[in-house]
Order: sequence, then C-alpha cells, then structure tokens
Amino acid sequence: MGAGGNMSSPATKNGEKKSHLQRVPSAKPPFTLGDVKKAIPPHCFQRSLIRSFYYLIKDLIIISITYYIAATYFPSLPYPLTYLAWPAYWVIQGCVGTGIWVIGHECGHHGFSDYQWVDDTVGLILHSAQLTPFFSWKISHRRHHANTGSLENDEVYIPRFKSKLRWYYQYLDNPVGRVGVLAFTLLFAWPLYLVFNISGKKYERFTCHYDPNSPLYSERERLQILISDAGVFAATYVLYRVALAKGFTWLVCIYGVPLLIVNGFIVLITLLHHTHASLPHYDSTEWDYLRGALATVDRDYGVLNKVFHNVTDTHVLHHIFSYISHYHAMEATNAIKPLLGEYYQVDDTPILKALWRDTKECIYVEKDEGSQGRGVYWYKYKLDD
Repeated sequence: MGAGGNMSSPATKNGEKKSHLQRVPSAKPPFTLGDVKKAIPPHCFQRSLIRSFYYLIKDLIIISITYYIAATYFPSLPYPLTYLAWPAYWVIQGCVGTGIWVIGHECGHHGFSDYQWVDDTVGLILHSAQLTPFFSWKISHRRHHANTGSLENDEVYIPRFKSKLRWYYQYLDNPVGRVGVLAFTLLFAWPLYLVFNISGKKYERFTCHYDPNSPLYSERERLQILISDAGVFAATYVLYRVALAKGFTWLVCIYGVPLLIVNGFIVLITLLHHTHASLPHYDSTEWDYLRGALATVDRDYGVLNKVFHNVTDTHVLHHIFSYISHYHAMEATNAIKPLLGEYYQVDDTPILKALWRDTKECIYVEKDEGSQGRGVYWYKYKLDD
C-alpha cells in the first residue's frame, strides 16, 4: 500500500530530491496565507452540489452492490469459498466506507455544497450511520484545524514531552510491544477518543464527545450535541433490530467488521498526517496558523488515494483551506507546491513501512540543543538519554 500514486518528493533549493525525513523549515515563511490563496485557481474554491452527490452516490452504489451479493449469495457458498468471499467483502466495504466517512468529514468543513443545511444534513446521516457523532466531532475537529501544531491548544495528536512519558513506555519500545500498541490503536483508538477523549487535549474534568455538557462545547453548541447523539442512537437502534432479525453474527459480518476497518483507517490516516520526524510543533511563543497548518505531511496510499477522495495526498492543502472540495484538492495542491517550496512535505514511503518507522521514531518532542529558547519542538525517540 502506498508508493503507487503520482506523488513525488519536492526538491531542495539546489535541485536535489528532498529526503523524506529532512526537516521542513520552522521559521516564519516568506509567503502569507493570502499569497497561498492567490496561487490557487479561483474555480478550486467553488463547490458543486451535483458533483459532490455524484461521488457520494457512486460510493453508495458500490456499498449496496457488495451488500446485495453478500446477503444473497454468501449463505449458499461452500465453506472453503466463504473464507475468501467474506474478507473480500470486508475490504471493499471498509475502504469504500472510509470514503463515505471522508465525504461526511467534508460536509463538516462546509466543502460539500454552498448550502450549510445540506452539508449538515448529509454529514449527520453519513456519520450517524457509522456511529460518529457528526456535530460533536465537527466542533472539536474545527478546533483542531484552528490550532494544528500547537502544543498548548491543538485538540488531538498532541505529542508528549519526554518527562511526561508513562513508566511503561520503555517496555513497549521493542518490536513485540510496538505491534501490540499499533494493533490496539488501530482497533480501539477512534471509539476511545470519542468516548473518553483518549489522545485528545487534556481538560480538567471528564471529556466525552457524546456529552452535551462536556468542556469541549459551549452553551450554544449543546443542542447540536444532542442532535448528534440522537443520530447515533437511531443508527444503534436500527442495528439492534437487524441483530434481532438476522442474528448478531450476521450483523458483525455485514456491518461490524467493515466498521472496524473504517475506524482503523480513520486513525491510520490522521496519525500519519501528524506524526513525522520532519515536522515541528510549536509552543505559544512561536505558533501561528500558517506554520501550524504546514506542520503536516501528504502521504501516498496508491489506488486508495482515489477511494479515500484524496484526503490522504492533499492533507497539507486541507489544513490551509479546509473548505476546498476533494475533487479540486489535487489541482490546488499542485498549484501551491512551487510557492510552498521546502515548507511542503510529502512522503511516498509505503504506508505500512512508514507506520512502523514513524511510530518507532516519533515517541516524544523536545527542543534541539542550542535552540536558544525558541519554542520549536521536534520528534525524538531515544529513551535512554
């Protein structure tokens, strides 16, 4: 997976190919947010309701066809073939389901259409069907975009300082421990984040995306949280009725396993976008919106880039202008690359290899020696210093 798209590493000022792990500049860039916007063709900021629905309907058709095949023909397959058929079904449903989740995510950024009520309605339906509280996550995710790369104010994927590492980290810093951590992370990190704010910003009291009184939300946002909860409750009730009619095993095979794959991809994609040895994090003395938005990396998932609607390989752009629709994102990314220069980071390392390397080498952040008090922090991994 990966290294199969059209991505290439940017060149340095000398024209040489940039190393994946070469640090991006952390100083204030010589261009402004306005300069970046001017570099993008104006039509890339236009949203098309018809075009957005085209991509959504296409995904829903694939989901429906594969469901029909599984529901109609899989029960009569001889047992040896079922061991091939079900994994194929899970992979297709999980990957395309991730694409549908990404469209819901785009609705949360008002990138689906020009109509906020359409975006909110479509996003609520899509995310509720995948047990994601739409408005609840939309609000916290918006705060993440507003504070990306900030050690004090980012909402998620905030790296630890070495002094704050838990005592058991030293026992997990080995291949077996790392496999266990990755398996647990991909399987459970997403629901644990929604329910317990695991890996999220620390608050003084219990924090939960399903709680309208959570410190994540203001008083005027509480009704939206209740609507999100109602959407998830309605989806859960439908699943309960399906389990009663078809059986729990059937529900797990048809819906549960694909949902686990979707959840795993959500974590994998976001983790790798914000975890890379070349990317800085900033404290309040250095952070600003543009440098924070540039502190992310585009990745290459090969053919899955298109299945995931290019959220994987246009993420730098997405953090600068999150409301650009996915079908304009590649053109807009190519337009800003020359301006961003060394500030643009892309890594086309195969995804599984990158996941292993980056979770091994990005354990905590600290300042470089001799940084003269600058509030710039980099990923490190040596625990025995």
